[in-house]
Amino acid sequence: MKVFCGRANPTTGSMEWLEEDEHYDYHQEIARSSYADMLHDKDRNIKYYQGIQAAVSRVKDRGQKALVLDIGTGTGLLSMMAVTAGADFCYAIEVFKPMADAAVKIVEENGFSDKIKIINKHSTEVTVGLDGDMPCRANILITELFDTELIGEGALPSYEHAHRHLMQENCEAVPHRATVYAQLVESRRMWSWNKLFPIRVQTSLGEKVIIPPLELERCPGAPSVCDIQLNQVSPTDFTVLSDVLPMFSVDFSKQVSSSAACHSRQFEPLASGRAQVVLSWWDIEMDPEGKIKCTMAPFWAHSDPEELQWRDHWMQCVYFLSQEEPVVQGSVLCLVAHHDDYCVWYSLQKTSPEKNGRVHLARPVCDCQAHLLWNRPRFGEINDQDRTDQYVQALSTVLKPDSVCLCISDGSLLSMLAYHLGAEQIFKANHLEDKINMIEKRPELLTPADLGDKKVSLLLGEPFFTTSLLPWHNLYFWYVRTAVDRHLGPGAVVMPQAASLHAVVVEFRDLWRIRSPCGNCEGFDVHIMDDMIKCALDFRESKEAEPHPLWEYPCHSLSEPQQILTFDFLQPVPPQPIHAEGTIELRRPGRSHGAVLWMEYHLTPDSTVSTGLLKPAENKGDCCWNPHCKQAVYFFNTTLDSRAPPDSPRTVSYTVVFHPDTGDVTMDFTLSDALTC
Repeated sequence: MKVFCGRANPTTGSMEWLEEDEHYDYHQEIARSSYADMLHDKDRNIKYYQGIQAAVSRVKDRGQKALVLDIGTGTGLLSMMAVTAGADFCYAIEVFKPMADAAVKIVEENGFSDKIKIINKHSTEVTVGLDGDMPCRANILITELFDTELIGEGALPSYEHAHRHLMQENCEAVPHRATVYAQLVESRRMWSWNKLFPIRVQTSLGEKVIIPPLELERCPGAPSVCDIQLNQVSPTDFTVLSDVLPMFSVDFSKQVSSSAACHSRQFEPLASGRAQVVLSWWDIEMDPEGKIKCTMAPFWAHSDPEELQWRDHWMQCVYFLSQEEPVVQGSVLCLVAHHDDYCVWYSLQKTSPEKNGRVHLARPVCDCQAHLLWNRPRFGEINDQDRTDQYVQALSTVLKPDSVCLCISDGSLLSMLAYHLGAEQIFKANHLEDKINMIEKRPELLTPADLGDKKVSLLLGEPFFTTSLLPWHNLYFWYVRTAVDRHLGPGAVVMPQAASLHAVVVEFRDLWRIRSPCGNCEGFDVHIMDDMIKCALDFRESKEAEPHPLWEYPCHSLSEPQQILTFDFLQPVPPQPIHAEGTIELRRPGRSHGAVLWMEYHLTPDSTVSTGLLKPAENKGDCCWNPHCKQAVYFFNTTLDSRAPPDSPRTVSYTVVFHPDTGDVTMDFTLSDALTC
């Protein structure tokens, strides 16, 4: 049986439906899951184990049998911990069938089949009774239903149902309690991910300013949380305006409500400034006394920064206020956390909403469309004045007063830059609607009439397209350039004139964990899960790169950056594949976890924009990545230790092919045999 899957076609820039193997969705789900990351999270595992042991002891001390309900069991790890801690029986619920099947095998492999029952259902479908999935209600509730936002995976409705239908009164819960914390800050960098700033253009006639539309200024922004590795944001990028505030807690041992609610905290600003952003995280206490705690706090709010646990399945949250607001040091304000059953958002008010009776529960929704078109990194990219200046300088060298410009990019301001620099050419907010024409057509349908019967003398692109996931997907610009070739005049200039694909071999400080086998987790054999992930990766993912914003994931280069492929935009897309083979020499010590690939766009012979490395690596190989772009990471199946003796071969061979018929780039990297592990 075949299934249809949506895919962005890099050659057309549009979504299309492709037939895939019936197991495609299963392999995608497993390959891109965070199971490996969670199994490597030792802090999480130990704290859960300690909490489970304590809960089982409390039930046993009351003279009761310890009956455990484990919702979202995954590998069955927490259930096996419970039985090892002395639980009499455990009902482990897992809705994802391939994962439930794996849990059955893992439980059997570890010798717990007589004590653990895997139930392949959603917890809300589980029945209790003589003929039910459980003969009676449980008295210990174990869950791991949390995401970075705490409640985004439906924890509240699941707990609510479990307490009403599956658990005894006065049950134990692991974790026992969760608390959400928030801190108000001013941050031009993070605010630039949410609002469009005025853009300054230096021209021969002086400075011109492109102002954002009023509806964008007033828009509350995208409703979804921005989850990031907050520890990688420099403290110099924000000013703290409040202490860390405990916003609300959820006691998981009692009846939980999924109803919408708000929680306010009074505070006095620590400094005067502009309130723009709320940084938020949570911790979970595994026991009623709060002695066993697992926290997501960033380093500056962590009780012991030296013990900071890296994890990618739980990060920290960035929330944007609907509008920035001035605050004065010492004046009392209220920070309000709102939530429904799945989402959290924040507002800043002068008085407590509970006191004045105005409880605003409506979740903010974008009404300007820009936040639907551009993601947060794209806002940051457009707001990057240095990047704008680079494009302006390149444009000024190719523009002529009579230039007829055609701009090809999604939501790009290049055409406005070109107009201000002297070309004859859009935006209502900047009163250019009679200067720049928007052509809402596919490139192959463009007619001379659309261009006023003029030939294009300057074809522009950043290139940026919203459908692009991997760096080379923006080569859609090349396909458009090919489609409009007949509309280009003699000697027409194309900017960028070329692009190149680059690669470097790196050692990740932490990101390697998401692909590394676990084998044994806290004394339990989970190699079946490792094999399952490897099988899913081998289905397709192991031969593909995946996008990651590497500014959040520190690494250092073991090789020098190497140009792999080049693409000549002055010529149409060739009919035959572009093929490259070679080797990359490892020059620094370390473990080679993978290759990072990115695109560089050569605007003019003297100007290049990189979507990857922004500057050469220093002696230690520390990498500085473009913060507005995702780079492609190709994880190696094995690791090459380049700390080998000098006479040992320390190279990585590669084969990379660009396929013009699909717009895809396929690749294979092979590590030299010496010291692979």
